[in-house]
Amino acid sequence: MTQRLSALALAVCASLLAPAIHAQETGDDKVLRVCADPNNLPLSNEKGEGYENKIAELLAKDLGYKLEYAFFPHRMGFVRMTLKAKHPQIPGKFRCDLIVGVPVGFDLGATIKPYYRSTYAAVFKKGRGFDDVKTPDDLLKLPPETLSKLKFGVFSQTPPVDWLLRNRLFDQAVSYQRQSGDPEAYPGEIIEKDLESDKLDVAMAWGPIAGYFTKNSKAHDLIVVPFPPENNIKFDYAITMGVRYGEKDWKNRIDEAVQRNLPAIHDILKSYGVPLVDESQASHTAADR
Repeated sequence: MTQRLSALALAVCASLLAPAIHAQETGDDKVLRVCADPNNLPLSNEKGEGYENKIAELLAKDLGYKLEYAFFPHRMGFVRMTLKAKHPQIPGKFRCDLIVGVPVGFDLGATIKPYYRSTYAAVFKKGRGFDDVKTPDDLLKLPPETLSKLKFGVFSQTPPVDWLLRNRLFDQAVSYQRQSGDPEAYPGEIIEKDLESDKLDVAMAWGPIAGYFTKNSKAHDLIVVPFPPENNIKFDYAITMGVRYGEKDWKNRIDEAVQRNLPAIHDILKSYGVPLVDESQASHTAADR
């Protein structure tokens, strides 16, 4: 008898909890909660001025959802403090449910199909003897006395570092941190501040950063030259979106929305100066398979 009552009690509890559990599924409240950096143009900022902000707006409109953000700087703990953090006011919800831009191979969550591919790029000023440079390798054709004096701004542990090492130019590198503890710092400073003030001769950065800050340069005298895909050093990377593991329906919903809006998403990226790499031209390595 006791076992029967226990089983009955469990069944009743399960039936009562089922609607509550269903109500807590991601997206059921028609809110698209996006995890984003508050100061990381051209990707995102608190004012909604980045291309990831615009892509999020597009997806929210497509889904018929309200758009909300959970902001936290892109540094150690970003996923833990956003995608995996419980919502402080809404029981059963998380602070956010989608990261708009993560590289293929992202292992802190599940990912949809990649929606664009970009590459690292070199940026320099016009009229400084670089006007015939069409690829970063063309810099190596400069007169030795010119090449030996160049200062290269580069982010630590990125592919351009390998390029400098391969070409015996690393001693001329000015190194920048990929992640800073300063919430006011942003990667574009390498171009917007240091290249434009002549602290650097060449800035090497991720393509979206290079393209955006070149396009929006106050002096309008910057040239951006993407690294072409190659197999010895991987410069190009496919970008996707991240969701939590185990939320298959939500992942599929986002994936379908992205595919429906792919041409419009690419138009947004191009408007921000993002150098896009066609998949047929992508480097063939295992890094983003």
